[in-house]
Amino acid sequence: MTDLLESFTPGLPEKAVAAPPAPARLRRVWRNARLATLAGDTGWGFLERGAMVTDGARISWVGPESALPALPATPAEEHDLGGTLVTPGLVDAHTHLVYGGLRAHEFELRLQGASYEDIARAGGGIRSTVAATRAADEERLLELAARRLRALRDEGVTTVEIKSGYGLSYEDEAKCLRVARRLGQGANAPTVRTTSLAAHALPHEFEGRADAYVDAICEWLPKWHAEGLVDAVDAFCERIAFAPAQVERVFALAASLGLPVKLHAEQLSDSGGAALASRYGALSCDHLEWLSDDGVAAMKSADSHSR
Repeated sequence: MTDLLESFTPGLPEKAVAAPPAPARLRRVWRNARLATLAGDTGWGFLERGAMVTDGARISWVGPESALPALPATPAEEHDLGGTLVTPGLVDAHTHLVYGGLRAHEFELRLQGASYEDIARAGGGIRSTVAATRAADEERLLELAARRLRALRDEGVTTVEIKSGYGLSYEDEAKCLRVARRLGQGANAPTVRTTSLAAHALPHEFEGRADAYVDAICEWLPKWHAEGLVDAVDAFCERIAFAPAQVERVFALAASLGLPVKLHAEQLSDSGGAALASRYGALSCDHLEWLSDDGVAAMKSADSHSR
């Protein structure tokens, strides 16, 4: 197992053990760095030869190395970063890390001219991943997702949103959300936020009964919320997924639970999803290949972001 899994097992020790005294915060001085401070008029605030001082996990000073202040006579480590670029922690606000199976062959189909919609209607795409995800147990999904999360962490991601959407049943969606929660419990893991995307596609057992599936989601969502599994709610508003009226039912329920919403919108057509999401103050709308001027205006008025 990867190091991200080491502290994932839930539960408390049988006996309370007195915590050891907290170690003194180690002061470190980081020199010779290219710093992206995000300060200044450019928005990036590059310092070509910058320095930082950290006390434990806290940055206590940042600026040009030439202006580095005299430090108290306390034990410190000094590091020469050799011109390495140092940025604030990265945020990945749209991932689907928890899933089983592979769809690499679909890239070849796309190169041969098949569209996303063609592949989906032929049983590939989301449905293919749903079958593999349902077949995998929770521990296997955790192992696979931890590898993906470790790769993101190693590239500088410190906060990540993880969407469900590949279970499409009560227990399989809950399984994916539990895995996402467990991923965020590791001592070295990025901060994880979970999003319920049960309205991602229509599962085969609800073929031709999209409204009935939306009914089911509206029964499931309060239970997941009560279990503390959901931070936000997403949906796929598209002709191969869910109509605006169906998405709105899910969003209205989310609002009643105090959960923010997001939307996969305008990916294959202009379905008016961005305007719908904006009416609910959506945090973001994603894809947006077919976004209209009206959709842009609606998102601007609601301060929704694009992904």
